[in-house]
Amino acid sequence: MPLSHETTASGRLATAVPLPRRAGVGLKPEHFGAVLDEAPDLGFFEVHAENYLVAGGPLHHFLTRIRERYPLSVHGVGLSIGGDEPLDEAHLDALAALLARYAPQSFSEHLAWSSHGDCFLNDLLPLPYTAATLQRVCRHIERVQERLGRRMLLENPATYVEFEASTLDEAGFIAEVVRRTGCGLLLDVNNAYVSCINHHRDPLAYVLALPLAAVGEIHLAGFARQQDAGGDPLLIDHHGSAVDAAVWSLYAQVLERIGPVPTLIERDHDLPPFPALRAEADAAERLLAACGAELAA
Repeated sequence: MPLSHETTASGRLATAVPLPRRAGVGLKPEHFGAVLDEAPDLGFFEVHAENYLVAGGPLHHFLTRIRERYPLSVHGVGLSIGGDEPLDEAHLDALAALLARYAPQSFSEHLAWSSHGDCFLNDLLPLPYTAATLQRVCRHIERVQERLGRRMLLENPATYVEFEASTLDEAGFIAEVVRRTGCGLLLDVNNAYVSCINHHRDPLAYVLALPLAAVGEIHLAGFARQQDAGGDPLLIDHHGSAVDAAVWSLYAQVLERIGPVPTLIERDHDLPPFPALRAEADAAERLLAACGAELAA
């Protein structure tokens, strides 16, 4: 069972109640009313931390009501874990206050960078996988876990370019980060598929090289199909469509190997009516239940 952690009075990380091994969806303001009116049978909801780093307002009003009924995962997109500079301590303080306010079962961030100096980019940019980058990422994750008093999950990225300077492959880099810091892994199956197709690799082989014992949550999302300048397929992780059949297939293969894990349906653009997202969550739930039944047999 995936574990999350919180800090005890002694300052040590203690095991907290994990997310249920069920399916959830990303919580968007467009769906607040449906969630509160219908009380859907979902395992959890997830929100982007940066949308809630203010003291009050309608977003907090509705999230407070929904948090009373459902487990919560908080997903960060702005820490710039892979950045060259020290972490933004004010941002960390705001995250700590948010997590204290809602006591989510899970907190995650990306293996990426998104800021440099006073410049903040609305993107999650790739890293060279070198010894220097490894040391920096581990130092940043250790600081996050120390300040937040909990284990964080690190999400594998979706990438479109790679660095010639890299001396480690991505899966090996992530495995070493997990080993050194004790963080968990947020396995984004869509990201894994997108990156491997873009770089002409086997998605399942990539996933199997990751530290799967550390997986605390799974993300599923949609991608867009394009072509690069050479005419090869180029997949874009856009979170604006339903989960692709190939990603569902890879997800099922992952569950066969690690068992049921809390699974999120991500949709950030071109939001459909809430029943469509719930239908995708139900599809994930059926796979989770089947996997659990097989393990119990």
